[in-house]
Amino acid sequence: MLPDGLVVRSARPVAGGSANPVWWCELDDGREVVVKVARETQPDLSEIEAEGLAALSAQGGLATPRVVTFSPRALVLEAVGTGELPPGDARFWADAGRAVARLHAVRSERFGWQRDGWLGRFRQRNTWDADGHRFFAENRILSFLDKPGAEAALDADDRAGLERVCAKLRELVPDTGASLTHGDLWRNNLIAGNAGEPVFIDPAVSYVWPEVDVAMMLFEGDVPDSFFAAYQELRPLHPDWREHARILHLREWLSMVATFGPDPERVPKIRAVIRDYA
Repeated sequence: MLPDGLVVRSARPVAGGSANPVWWCELDDGREVVVKVARETQPDLSEIEAEGLAALSAQGGLATPRVVTFSPRALVLEAVGTGELPPGDARFWADAGRAVARLHAVRSERFGWQRDGWLGRFRQRNTWDADGHRFFAENRILSFLDKPGAEAALDADDRAGLERVCAKLRELVPDTGASLTHGDLWRNNLIAGNAGEPVFIDPAVSYVWPEVDVAMMLFEGDVPDSFFAAYQELRPLHPDWREHARILHLREWLSMVATFGPDPERVPKIRAVIRDYA
């Protein structure tokens, strides 16, 4: 599993690796690293994630773990802090909010990225496009509908409803331009660094609307208001951004349904968005 030259003395699983197993390892030379294991169907996952972490750090100024090495089967990162998130720490979340706002100041005239990436177990299409609504509709919503899990979970009315939402997207979500985004910014993709600072992990990088990142912070809840308040000190959000978030969450709900199939929690949420916005 590990690239040549690395020998593990001990290892323990790290919680949160639903798409890919993650291990906290002590090497035989005493170093501690985190190892993310790629599936056989994802031979370029490690390389793409390493590139994404580098872009977030070099271009966006985010704190990210240092990449030790990678191979087609594993990404090896320096171990940061304890790997755990300090729940409810207002200062931590305020620092994170300002860091994300600074990231979003990095702009592009086009939406997309230099190569396709991964979101969970699926390719994330990043073909460059000057039209943000078309980019999001085609690459972040409709692209999941042909996956077996989504086909099993959603019926013809659901698919038609999602197509109607996409057709109305210009009316529903404002075009705020393309910013450099983390791309999978839910609360478990932040950890506390050695000095308690926010460190960002597991990106799915692209240039897209900055609200996509902010909306993800609402996805699982439990993110303190200090994050959103600090973000808006630097980048004020649209007054209806929380409403927009329900639509932007379609990408994540569809990704999960595509992965896990019919689900009594996720499918009703997708149908609620269709009911309210199609």
